[in-house]
Amino acid sequence: MSETKKQALASEEQAMEVAEASREQWKNPSFLKEMFMGKLRMDIVDPFPAKKGMDTEEYRTFYEQMRKFLTDEVDSDLIDREGKIPEKIISRLREMRAFALKIDKKYGGHGFTQAEYNEILKLVGTQDANLVALLSAHQSIGVPQPLIMFGTEEQKEKYLTRIAKGEISAFALTEPHVGSDPANLKTVVKDDGEGGYVLNGEKLWCTNGTIADQLVVMARHEEDNKISAFIVETGWEGVKVEHRCHFMGLKAIENGYLSFKNVKVPGENLIWERGSGLKLALITLNTGRLSIPGAVAQGARKALEIAREWTTARFQWGQDIYKHEAMAEKIADTAAAAFGMEAVSDLATALYDQKQDIRLEAAVAKLYNTELGWVVLDELLQMRGGRGYETADSLKARGESNVPVERMMRDFRINRIFEGTTEIMHLFIAREAVDKHLQVAGVMIDKKSSIMDKLKALPGIGAFYAKWYSKLWFDWSCWPRFSEYGEMAGHMRFIHRNTRKMARNIFHGMVFHGPKLQQRQLFLFRIVDIACELYAMAATISLARKYQREGNHQAMKMADVFCQNSRRKVKQSFSALWCNSDSSKYALSREICEKQHLWLEEGIIPMTQDQKDKMSPELKYQD
Repeated sequence: MSETKKQALASEEQAMEVAEASREQWKNPSFLKEMFMGKLRMDIVDPFPAKKGMDTEEYRTFYEQMRKFLTDEVDSDLIDREGKIPEKIISRLREMRAFALKIDKKYGGHGFTQAEYNEILKLVGTQDANLVALLSAHQSIGVPQPLIMFGTEEQKEKYLTRIAKGEISAFALTEPHVGSDPANLKTVVKDDGEGGYVLNGEKLWCTNGTIADQLVVMARHEEDNKISAFIVETGWEGVKVEHRCHFMGLKAIENGYLSFKNVKVPGENLIWERGSGLKLALITLNTGRLSIPGAVAQGARKALEIAREWTTARFQWGQDIYKHEAMAEKIADTAAAAFGMEAVSDLATALYDQKQDIRLEAAVAKLYNTELGWVVLDELLQMRGGRGYETADSLKARGESNVPVERMMRDFRINRIFEGTTEIMHLFIAREAVDKHLQVAGVMIDKKSSIMDKLKALPGIGAFYAKWYSKLWFDWSCWPRFSEYGEMAGHMRFIHRNTRKMARNIFHGMVFHGPKLQQRQLFLFRIVDIACELYAMAATISLARKYQREGNHQAMKMADVFCQNSRRKVKQSFSALWCNSDSSKYALSREICEKQHLWLEEGIIPMTQDQKDKMSPELKYQD
């Protein structure tokens, strides 16, 4: 084995060890965790859990105040055009204490629940995605959330009170070469010998970083490579905004590349415990991921409104365009998707407020809603045709309705990347999907386990799987199963049947691929996609039943169409598990990247050498 390959394997092993050491241990029931083992625990999600709060006078007053502010004072076309949120808008948000929505009242905040916070961000999202990014990056993953969960009383008193008065925060984790691999974190701290630390490094794509007063910075201890989280004030010497980044959408997002040169950090600014930084980040992101799915779901509702108004206003080929079958399907799918996305988002939020372990539910909500939401917006643009592609300013100048579908598309696209890309979400969920199997049979794929260790473990492993696997095939119960679900009973039987089938296929994949299963990413991704659809079906049915109990019998129609669509997707994913072109595509990809098919790139204007050289830049702060 070459030295380069040895180093690569060592790096991979180190990254896995860091990630595993930072995982949370399961303490509470999880619907999805049980589903991956073939158990359908509808008692966890049905009846649909109530949102916590939502009925206080302070919340209702603030919600209406925010609605009026967005309607009367926010010009989103202007914000998009100028690429900047006006200072007067930020000042008004400060006056409303919108930067302290979840901060306890004793520190000057509103003390809203997660559900109340999400509803406010949903409302903001239907007007301006830049404002959602500003408020969410600050409160979902910035200084407030880590301090609420892990901060000392002194830290809360010092920083949360300042935030309640209008200071803005950001979360600094990503680096030019790190991405989702924390083992290669380059930003470092070293003990200064006086109880404090000295910080050096760079952070990339730090949302709010260009205007923040406070940062949560993840850094590696120089002495032992452990990762910790620190509160860093941007006014300190050595903290510098090197560059404000600009993007295809979210034109007004204050996202930047920051550097830290010999920054002195007081010892009391360490958050939680030394070496707990990555675990803090993962736990914080569990909660942080709840805001994006909610905003996306509400965006789908906005898309439905635009589609309905447009297709009923236009007349083509002898009838309203909504009466054409091709258009009708898009409208129905948009409505069903909006309802399903609401169920997925609200369920995860409600379970969080009930103190359940929602790491899987939050990850699935983020993955599922952002992927389906992109389909919804793409179809909306298609329905609007050329007017969907045209900017709102141009439409307005021509005297037409300035519906900002083009801007909505640009602003939405980042959601499939924010707070964990689609691919990383798949891998995160897949790891949790096999957690129980690794507990039971992990010794068999552990490179550090001896032959004797594996032989000793075999009887226990065999006993577990003999009992567990047989139950996935034989399940005696009264017929008709799920009759209490009425018209949804058929969908419930589909969920139950395919939950067990999914669990069997996870096991079959482990047996067939063995230790190489973690490298079969497309197999794992399809398993995750199946779980997402089955979970979304269960959540949607539960929410429809809630609406029905409240007197809204139309929700069942939405749930039925949604489940019909999901059933087709589940069947396709199962089929592709074992019948696919993964191997040939992988081989072809290797050949392409090893320059065996350069003939296919003939006739293009090639990249410059400078562009090629900077594809993997070493960003460095300036002296």
